[in-house]
Amino acid sequence: MQNEQIRNVAIIAHVDHGKTTLVDQMLRQGGVYRANQEVVDRVMDSGDLERERGITILAKNTAIDYKGVKINIVDTPGHADFGGEVERILKMVNGVILLVDAAEGPMPQTRFVLSRALELGHRVIVVVNKIDRPDQRIHAVIDEILELLMDLNATAEQLDSPMLFCSARQGICSYSPDELGTDLKPLFETILEYIPAPEAEVDKPFQMLVSSIDYNDFVGRIAIGRIEQGTLRQNQEISVCNYHAPEAELRKAKATAIYEFDGLDRKPITEATAGNIIAMSGIPDITIGDTICDPTYVEALPFVKISKPTMEMTFSINDSPYAGREGKYVTSRNLRDRLFKEMLKDVSLKVMEIPGATDSFNVAGRGEMHFSILIETMRREGYEFQVSPPRVLYQEIDGKKCEPIERLVVDVPAETIGAVIEKLGQRKGDMVEMTPVGDRMKAEFLIPARGLFGYRNDFMTDTKGEGIMASVFDSYAPYRGDIQRRGMGSLVCSETGESITYGLYNAQERGSLFIGAGLPVYEGMVIGLANRGEDITVNACKKKQLTNTRASGSDDALRLVPPKQMSLEQCMEFLADDELLEVTPKSLRIRKRILNHEQRMKSMHGKK
Repeated sequence: MQNEQIRNVAIIAHVDHGKTTLVDQMLRQGGVYRANQEVVDRVMDSGDLERERGITILAKNTAIDYKGVKINIVDTPGHADFGGEVERILKMVNGVILLVDAAEGPMPQTRFVLSRALELGHRVIVVVNKIDRPDQRIHAVIDEILELLMDLNATAEQLDSPMLFCSARQGICSYSPDELGTDLKPLFETILEYIPAPEAEVDKPFQMLVSSIDYNDFVGRIAIGRIEQGTLRQNQEISVCNYHAPEAELRKAKATAIYEFDGLDRKPITEATAGNIIAMSGIPDITIGDTICDPTYVEALPFVKISKPTMEMTFSINDSPYAGREGKYVTSRNLRDRLFKEMLKDVSLKVMEIPGATDSFNVAGRGEMHFSILIETMRREGYEFQVSPPRVLYQEIDGKKCEPIERLVVDVPAETIGAVIEKLGQRKGDMVEMTPVGDRMKAEFLIPARGLFGYRNDFMTDTKGEGIMASVFDSYAPYRGDIQRRGMGSLVCSETGESITYGLYNAQERGSLFIGAGLPVYEGMVIGLANRGEDITVNACKKKQLTNTRASGSDDALRLVPPKQMSLEQCMEFLADDELLEVTPKSLRIRKRILNHEQRMKSMHGKK
């Protein structure tokens, strides 16, 4: 039996192909807003960081009503570092809307999420978005999508998926590539006709797989998932079990509150039936992959284990000379509690205490973006701490040391492809294919994850700021040998105090600076990039010795080259193995692990 009043669909795509904008228009045209209601753009990106960066970090649920049918929509992240979110969400839906940019075509994350959807046997509605772009190449992109479907071993039915053409920004959609529509009606109609209604065995005992977790300070963890069978009533006794831990003790709980999605809101309800996507509170230690079921029918639903993290960083308390001046939360207990709290809602993050170290924690995640979002969030909350350079996590497979390999796609101006191939070759990257796209080149590489550390700056320089690069985890492969991270050394400050123009003027001849005059600095702090391959110690606090025997023109104003302002990601990429990044709500400072110059030299030469 199917519940014909419901459709569950996820929107999947590569980053920046228009998922959140399309959901915006679906909400507008689905009657969620009042006629005179003021609405912000990209309403689903509710976090400050999501709005600033223009990316979706956490999957969001919403629902609209069209012709009496409730369409549950899940807006998923497009960035590879949050791919763990996408894999789980697909278990909750019966079909997907695959969004592809009409100019860029299928990108790495498109391949990743589509392969997951096809494996689950989901029906796919292909939507070519941004057809109003001046550089659109709709017909070529259609061929690329069909090639990708064949490449991923799609079934005959999946190859025959309906294809729509839309401009999410304008809120229009059509069945033909050569005409513009007037609204999103073709998309709504296709969802009702093509996406199957969920199976709904209402008479069987209740069973639901938890596919997503939300967290609220008032009610704790909130489980989100699709009811597989049966009916759930408020305050009903329930049991929790897990497919991957059959021997674990069965947990008893009570469904204290049940919510269904209605537009942008969660509406409290007293009962929900099979096929619907609901949120539910009342189980304190619930996690993704758990099965919630009737105590009389305890059977765990199978669930794909969440992919293991591929990278880690060490978070530790700030011990620089300026520690505790700018942050609100500075102790190891504050740091520990915050990191473990993050694990409650981000399941692809792992936090491990380091044996023998009470003030440091190893945090493993899916990539540099994953870490930078966490660091920036904590910074804004008032935390002060230090982080190490990111390191990849190796695995031993068949007795060999293996490392994570990324599938990287670059889209660059044709005249710059040579420099890109050369740099990626130095970083142990192997080119898989290269195709011309107009006056640009699109190339695909398999490259060790560590080979991408610090590459983005070089890439933007080599492609004159016009290149697009995106990567997604591909597989583990045997270790490919050493990679040189950074050719140049650091300019390291030799004194603690305030930076002076005179001292910086002398320092800038030996490299490029990251700071200007009048800023607090300390011994061992990195204030710039040296112009040779080793660290150079400079005195940024040096003052001019005033005497009465100066020549008349010697006191003219000294001119400093404007310092390079480093973003959080650039700081993380810049870090050498013996450096740390000091993070406070107001400042980002790169520093040496050993601040004292003499001790640093001794440790480098193996002296005690």
